[in-house]
Amino acid sequence: MSKSVVIIGGGIIGLCTAYYLQKEGCKVTIVDKSNFSSGASYVNAGYITPSHFMPLSQPGIINKGLKWMLDSASPFYVKPRLNLDFLKWALAFKKSASTSKVEKAIPLLVDFNVLSRELYKEMKMSNDFNFHYEKKGLLMYYKSDKVGEEEWEIGKRGIKEGLKVEHLSASDVSRIEPNVNLDIKGAVYFHSDGHMTPSVFMKNMIHFLKSKGVTFFAKEEVVDIEVSNHSISKVVTNKQELKGDEVVMAAGSWSQKLSKKLGIKIPLQAGKGYSINVERPTGITIPSILSEAKVAVTPMEGFTRFAGTMEIAGINHNINPVRVNAIAKAVKQYYPDLDIAKTETDNAKSGLRPCSPDGLPYIGKPSKCKNLTIATGHAMMGWSLAPATGKMVSEIIQDKKTLMKIDVFHPDRRF
Repeated sequence: MSKSVVIIGGGIIGLCTAYYLQKEGCKVTIVDKSNFSSGASYVNAGYITPSHFMPLSQPGIINKGLKWMLDSASPFYVKPRLNLDFLKWALAFKKSASTSKVEKAIPLLVDFNVLSRELYKEMKMSNDFNFHYEKKGLLMYYKSDKVGEEEWEIGKRGIKEGLKVEHLSASDVSRIEPNVNLDIKGAVYFHSDGHMTPSVFMKNMIHFLKSKGVTFFAKEEVVDIEVSNHSISKVVTNKQELKGDEVVMAAGSWSQKLSKKLGIKIPLQAGKGYSINVERPTGITIPSILSEAKVAVTPMEGFTRFAGTMEIAGINHNINPVRVNAIAKAVKQYYPDLDIAKTETDNAKSGLRPCSPDGLPYIGKPSKCKNLTIATGHAMMGWSLAPATGKMVSEIIQDKKTLMKIDVFHPDRRF
């Protein structure tokens, strides 16, 4: 029997969930407070990243974070504040930043990313819609021997997990990126990764889903969720009431606030990132990360995107020019011939990434609500993990065996 499903959140996770649910014959409704044209799903680096198997909460990050906390232009900035949810999250983050927990997470994140990459390829090969997708890998550029050694240690771990990884000299890099002047010592090259142009995919997906009868409600904020007999009876927006057999919570950084209405506590903090588009030739053809600065560089359709920073400072969309300029300065340090103009930094966009304390997403049905499935907390891997998440949420709702074991992602897990 086909089910009716209300999805709260129209970002990449929500759309991919709708994609697989409608394929199962479900009647799907998506509601979002935005107009389906902005947010993290539109301004991210567009990476599909098996290379990103190290969770944000990793050994040593606390010490780095304390140092970076004093620098508002640093790659990872945590704004200290006397907020109970933040303090609980920070404590759980500290507990998660252990070698044993990271070791358990690594193979899971590799498998999750590879599975998602294959599902993107399936979408690309289908006749459903067309979008920009390339698999050129990812270059981790470094300027110092110390960072080069750190990146190569991660690279060697990637090899152990079955990924193809090479350590390249600066001259090796110049052979595969001949039209770019780089000031680097070398790079670690992950051949496993792909990249896309997020806005193109999102527009394609929305058009396809509408053509298949998926209902979209834009600029509608969920103000209440009513429960009867441990099940959601209705989702109340500022304009109407929505009912469904099942509800999916894919509201990104807003998921924690909405879950609280159901008595469900999922530790989550918004991690703000920024992106700058350069709509002129740069010569860049292979995605890269400027390792010391933690800046992502992606050649997209018609432009190059420079994205970066992780700012844990609550839910807001304020553009901090100090952090935007830090991205532009970092680009100049690695690409001496490339100047990002003020007009380009003035047009910078921001997006909020939902960060769990242990770097693993929340996927599954919480014990307190029988017809709710949570799908959030993907941090910087939301774009990469979206198809696999959507597919598995669809399987959960259809009472099918999931493509991966998902116990470790359960929203009820303790920290």
